[in-house]
Amino acid sequence: MVAWVSESLGDQDFSPGSGKMAGAYVQILGAETLKRGNPVYFGWIPLFLVALAIATVAVRRRRLAHRMWLLGGGALLFLLVPAILEDKLITLDVTPGLFILLTVGVVVAWRTYRARGLVNPVSNLPNLDALRANREGRKHAIVAARILNYEEIVAALPPNNERQLIEQIVARLNVGSPDRLLYQGDGGIFGWFEEPKQPFGNHLEALHALFRNPARIAGLSIDLAISFGVEIGSGRSLANRLASALVAADEAAHHGLKWKYHDPETLENASWKLSMLSQLDEAIDRGEVWVAYQPKLDVATRRIIGAEALARWTHPEKGPIAATEFVAAAEQHNRIGKLTDFVLEKAVAAGVQMIKRAADFDIAVNLSARLLTDKGFTLRLSALLARHGLAPNHLTLELTETAALADTGEGLDMINRLRDLGVNIAIDDYGTGQSTLDYLKKIPANEIKIDQSFVKGIVDNRSDRLMVQSTIGLAHSLGRKVVAEGVEHRDILETLVELECDIAQGFAVGRPMSLEALAKRVSAVRRRSAA
Repeated sequence: MVAWVSESLGDQDFSPGSGKMAGAYVQILGAETLKRGNPVYFGWIPLFLVALAIATVAVRRRRLAHRMWLLGGGALLFLLVPAILEDKLITLDVTPGLFILLTVGVVVAWRTYRARGLVNPVSNLPNLDALRANREGRKHAIVAARILNYEEIVAALPPNNERQLIEQIVARLNVGSPDRLLYQGDGGIFGWFEEPKQPFGNHLEALHALFRNPARIAGLSIDLAISFGVEIGSGRSLANRLASALVAADEAAHHGLKWKYHDPETLENASWKLSMLSQLDEAIDRGEVWVAYQPKLDVATRRIIGAEALARWTHPEKGPIAATEFVAAAEQHNRIGKLTDFVLEKAVAAGVQMIKRAADFDIAVNLSARLLTDKGFTLRLSALLARHGLAPNHLTLELTETAALADTGEGLDMINRLRDLGVNIAIDDYGTGQSTLDYLKKIPANEIKIDQSFVKGIVDNRSDRLMVQSTIGLAHSLGRKVVAEGVEHRDILETLVELECDIAQGFAVGRPMSLEALAKRVSAVRRRSAA
């Protein structure tokens, strides 16, 4: 130590009385410190700036894995590097920078968790929930595209080729707008936002033309059928607007169009259809539903021998509702039972009144195939006939041929029970739907009604005439009567006379009318015949 001091300070006086002793100690300690190195403190700013740079780069990465690697690697670096530098007397404050990395990591993880329900798992495109959640979209129009045969294509593709299909669809939809953000739903639905003032027609027609070329997937040439719907914009929610655009796309496909604007008036019609069936039940109770009777003419004697009971609905606000609308809806949604019971009640009562004026008068009522599985129907009908005193052979139940009765054993059992009850069975709309010969073979019908689509053309169309003529001959050979419906002109009626048809029904015979009007007409015809 003395040697080192002597070497460091040279020859100086260090006697106890010398004042240089204290200074010597200071110089010795300072030299030793210089030899070891002074500690350096850089503060928090350098690592904070580094953390900001790492977070910025991570956020700009599209793939989640890249983001998490950058943020995780940065956090690990912030923990290891200060420990290494501290051994060299370099001190850094990592807390603010580490806080930035952890905060950004938590936010990215949270957004990724939330986005799990907003991304299509096959294509990684945002799904329709993401479209509905896009608040900026309220200012734009919505275009919806539907691949009409998407499910068929996916079912026919080899496994794991659906993504390739979607990529080809997206590539075509992005033509002309490569930066367009597409949203994908299930079942071949795609949507996007557009400026509301943009001319949609030419652009959508051009996109439609692109889909005329088949897609090539896994060596297969696949045709893509597509339609477009546009919702310009309104104050409604994005969910409602998207649904409207999809409805427009479906309507375009139904009418053979390439694209279609959403018609706001369809909202009112949609609301009406949704509530129509519940209103129908109430309308029956309120007396808004009534029964009209269309007369049937015996072609040979030119006498009214019966009538078909037809349901009619007069809405207090909408006026008359087309029977094809509410009857078909009731049958489709399995709500036809109450309406049928109501018509049967009125028709059977009317039949009793008409028989008092004409003993050979029959009443006909349409019967839905859905009621053929109602095990209580036969008992209710038998009780109804007994209550009003109508003989079963004066009631005819008309079964629609398109109802697919021939394939249901339960339905055929019900028909046989009705025949055992004594009522007549007619095959309605004969010539349409299923095989006519199969129907004639399986259903024990008393008569068949030739559909009006054939009857209207028997005067001018030779093919229709031959079909009607052959049907009449076949039915007569099987012991069944033939009713021709849709007889709108006298020349059709005269032709039916030549073809030896049994019964005619249509405007040339009489339009649907009230029971009072029918009774007056039958009475007038009887009086003229008697005179």
